[in-house]
Amino acid sequence: MTGVDEIGDYRRIEDFIALVKKGAKVDLKIELKKRLVTEKVSPDVTADRKDEMDMYLLIADYIFKVEKDMKIVPKVYMVGSSEEPLDIIKVNSNIANARLTMDYQRLKDANIKFEEKYF
Repeated sequence: MTGVDEIGDYRRIEDFIALVKKGAKVDLKIELKKRLVTEKVSPDVTADRKDEMDMYLLIADYIFKVEKDMKIVPKVYMVGSSEEPLDIIKVNSNIANARLTMDYQRLKDANIKFEEKYF
């Protein structure tokens, strides 16, 4: 049915939803992570900012399996500053979870089974 080369081109959740609609059996596992990164800031942008800024990304790795083939589709749900107050970080997590919920609903509507996880 589906080969490695075919799912190698799939890079979006929608691609796997389309596969299910064509009759393929798609299994899904979701892993959530918070990745810390440093953003380099150009000195030309503003004089009052630092050269580097500690940031975080809230990412979901969607691990799709079609027959024997697997594909990881990462999706960033939120970008924030590590220097933000705790209440802003909580708001950002809530926004990321609301976005996750919308994607989860699309996956459920396509009858793809998975365990729901939240940031």
